[in-house]
This record gives sequence, structure tokens and C-alpha cells, in this order.
Amino acid sequence: MEKQKAPGYLEPLTAKWWEEVNSEYELEPHHVRLLTLAASAWDRCEQARQLLLEKGLTYTDRFDQPKKRPEVSIEQDSRIAFARLIRELNLDIEPPKAPGRPPALY
Repeated sequence: MEKQKAPGYLEPLTAKWWEEVNSEYELEPHHVRLLTLAASAWDRCEQARQLLLEKGLTYTDRFDQPKKRPEVSIEQDSRIAFARLIRELNLDIEPPKAPGRPPALY
């Protein structure tokens, strides 16, 4: 199977992770799409986190009231999306073992 390249819009470290996962696992086309969405969610979360580090968690509105920055929700939503997509990919879970025979009762 030919090694796939990560989408060009992903950050370099995320693209490297995408390529590692894609080469380590045999993914169906729909799994590759889930992997791509997970990588995009990770990048979006990191972008929001960087902005929050620069600007802080809140801003003052026109009524001089503190409000949470929109990036807080973007970071949270992206983090949740990433976690759910990774769960859907089911990469690190072994298949359940078949139940063995019950012990003999004498």
C-alpha cells in the first residue's frame, strides 16, 4: 500500500502524527477521514490555546463587564471533538477476547 501524505493544511507536527497513525494502522477510507478531522480539531484547539495565552481568557465589553473570549469555546469544542474522533477510530483498544469455558463444577 502506498504511503499517504497528510493534508497540506495541517500543522507540521500534526501532519507528522497523522502520517504515523496512517502508516501504523490499516485504515479504511472512512477512518482516514475521521483521522483527518481529528487532526484538524487538534490544530484548531492549539490555535485557540495560543490566542488565549496571548490575549487572556476574558475581555471587557462595552458595558465594562468581563466576558469570556470566543476562543475559550473554540478550544473546548475542538478538544471534545478530538477526543470523540479518536474514540471513534478505536486505535488503542484491543478487541475483546472470546469468553473461555466456564470452570467445571464437580
